[in-house]
Amino acid sequence: MSPETTQASAIYQLNVLLAAGGLATLDNIAGERFDRYLALLVRWNARVNLTSIRDIDEMLPRHFVESIACAQALPAGIRTLLDFGSGAGFPGIPIALCRPEMAVTLTESQGKKAAFLREAIRVLGISVKVSNQRAEKLDVEFDCVVLRAVDRMKEAVQGAVRLVAPKGWLALMTTVGECERLKAAAGCEFGWREPVPLPGGQNRVLVLGSRADNL
Repeated sequence: MSPETTQASAIYQLNVLLAAGGLATLDNIAGERFDRYLALLVRWNARVNLTSIRDIDEMLPRHFVESIACAQALPAGIRTLLDFGSGAGFPGIPIALCRPEMAVTLTESQGKKAAFLREAIRVLGISVKVSNQRAEKLDVEFDCVVLRAVDRMKEAVQGAVRLVAPKGWLALMTTVGECERLKAAAGCEFGWREPVPLPGGQNRVLVLGSRADNL
C-alpha cells in the first residue's frame, strides 16, 4: 500500500476483505476504532518489533481479518476471555472491539509489547486488562482461552488447559496440519468442533474445544 493511501481506505479495504470471506463487515463506530488501532500499530511497529509484517496490505488479512473472524465465530455466552500471549493484541483486541460483552484479558510477558497493549487500550477506550507476565503463571480460570501464533504452541496449549473453566472453551488459531497435534496436547477432557476456516491466511483454521457437552 502506497504512503498516499489513507487510513480510511485501509478500513474500506478491510471491509472488502471481510465481505469476501463471508464475514460481517464493520459499522462506522467499529471501523473508526479499528482505524485508530491500525494507525497506532503502524506507528509503534516502526520502532518496536510488534509484528514482522510491516505492510498494511499484509496486516489487514493476516492479523485483522483473521482475528475478526475468530471474534465472530466464538460461541455465545462467553463472559471472560484470555488472549494467551497477546503480542501486538491479536486476536484479543479485535475480540474486545467486536464482542464487547466479553471481559478480555491480554497476557504479554515482553515489557515493550505490554506497554503497546496498554496504550492501545487507552487510545481505543476499551475496558481490557493487560497482564505483564507469562500466561502460565495466572491462577484465574476463564470461560475461553484463545491462542494464536504463540511460541512453542504445543507446550502453550498444555499450559492453557488449566486456565479453562469448567464448561469453558479452548480456541486454537492454527493451521490444518497442526490441528490434531494441538488437540492431542490439550488432552482428553475436550470435545472438538469441526475446524472453522480463517480467511486471513492460507490453510489457517480456528479449532474450538469444549470442556463440557455444549458442542
